[in-house]
Amino acid sequence: MSRTRFTRRLPAAAAAAGLALAVAACGGESSNGSEGTTVAAADQLKPNADLSQQSLQVTVWDGYTPKELPEKVKAKLKVKDMKITLHATNEEAMAKLTASGDSGVDVAFVSGQYAQALNEQGLLEPIHPELIPNLANLYPEATQLSYDKGNKYSVPYTWGTTGICYRTDLVKAEPTSWNDLLKPPAWADKKVTMMTTERWLALPALKSLGYSVNTDKDEEIAKVKELLMAAKPHLLKYDDTTFGDLLKSGEAVMVEAWDGWCPTTDPKGNIAFKVPKEGSDLWVDTMVIMKSSKNKEAAHALINYVLDPEIHSWAAQNINYKVPNKAAMEKVQVPKGSLLGIKPAELLDGESIIDLGQSSTKYTRLSSEVTQS
Repeated sequence: MSRTRFTRRLPAAAAAAGLALAVAACGGESSNGSEGTTVAAADQLKPNADLSQQSLQVTVWDGYTPKELPEKVKAKLKVKDMKITLHATNEEAMAKLTASGDSGVDVAFVSGQYAQALNEQGLLEPIHPELIPNLANLYPEATQLSYDKGNKYSVPYTWGTTGICYRTDLVKAEPTSWNDLLKPPAWADKKVTMMTTERWLALPALKSLGYSVNTDKDEEIAKVKELLMAAKPHLLKYDDTTFGDLLKSGEAVMVEAWDGWCPTTDPKGNIAFKVPKEGSDLWVDTMVIMKSSKNKEAAHALINYVLDPEIHSWAAQNINYKVPNKAAMEKVQVPKGSLLGIKPAELLDGESIIDLGQSSTKYTRLSSEVTQS
């Protein structure tokens, strides 16, 4: 199973701390604020453009697309060339995309709140639906994502949620609440793990206290810190990478986990996943087109190609992440115990994490104070 979730969620603290500030400093256009669309008018694109005169530069997480994708795209779309560069984290991608007026990137894969931040600074080309007929393959729920309702500037690639992954044979009671991690019973003391990635470190405490995952209220974040500090002595460790292995070995009995990383298909059949009763998040990774791209028709054609059911189903089959593509998911053989069977409506019950602008620094500070104290 791919370690992609780890590499793209671990933050580069300085970049994460000032996400909106970093984007703004690069001279992006301002947004009109009402719908998240940019003031600049969308380019007039040609549905029948000669793609043989266009090339593509894509930035994406390692292992997130098929290795042979460039060759397939060149053969199918007849573009002049396609090159892929890799980024390890969202923050690394943001640094690349905002370093100058033209990053050279045509299509970028970033998480939803980062797409929102890029769009709010006028750095994204609005999506032209007429150039992406395969948008019809998406679930209706995929158009209702709070950071970009109607997919105006981003197209979802994968989505999922966060919950408690646990050993069914080692717990004395099935976990049902985030408090099972924050205030573990005696039999689980020092046998639970939580994440360090900023917004996901805060998630259990936020939901346990009945707060929004997007709160920027100082008094609520202070309560979250208090709860996380009280939980810290009872943890085995903070862990964003090996929690599945810790469960398999029995060192941990319950862990905070992204659904795609909970090894519920382990042959022993003793690992399960639960979304706590207080609720959780909905994370989404997206495809966006840079406004600076000189190959916008090819960029739209690429996204349309990715949304082909045969192509998009690769992600579910190879990296164990659900895709918001109904036609693609219908092609996937869901293994016994796999979380790929979670329904879109269930995912939409989760709260989408959005960009908080300058308030993002509050979560950077919270993470540092909790984990390094």
